[in-house]
Amino acid sequence: MTASNLYEQDFYAWANEQAALLRSGQLSAADIEHIAEEIESMGKTEKRELVSRLIVLLSHLLKWQFQPTRRGASWEATIRTQRRALERHLKDNPSLSPQVPETVEDAYGDARVSAYGETGLPEATFPSECPWTYERIMDATFWPEEERH
Repeated sequence: MTASNLYEQDFYAWANEQAALLRSGQLSAADIEHIAEEIESMGKTEKRELVSRLIVLLSHLLKWQFQPTRRGASWEATIRTQRRALERHLKDNPSLSPQVPETVEDAYGDARVSAYGETGLPEATFPSECPWTYERIMDATFWPEEERH
């Protein structure tokens, strides 16, 4: 079976075979194209984790701000946990840091939809653009309050 066929039919076996080939220095026998694809995919996974954690954090901050009567230990724990996880993730992947402002804006759109779906409040309740900077949402002392206009 060729490396390409093995890649399609049994990824685990393919991965082990490729690792063995690389370790033994048999680069010419390695499935370089698929190895490169998998490495790129791993990088995308790290970016997706950043976005996912931001969505959870931002949606909980929105719920915290706009549903003060529902605040509780569970929401607080989620906010604190996501802040810590984001710090660790960026420490482990520092090259993602320059992408954070753009990623916050992207994640905020999903967080807004999530908060709308979970609270039952009108979608217009939530600002159309993220009202906080990354530094602000990561500040352990920041707990948004409902603002009256």
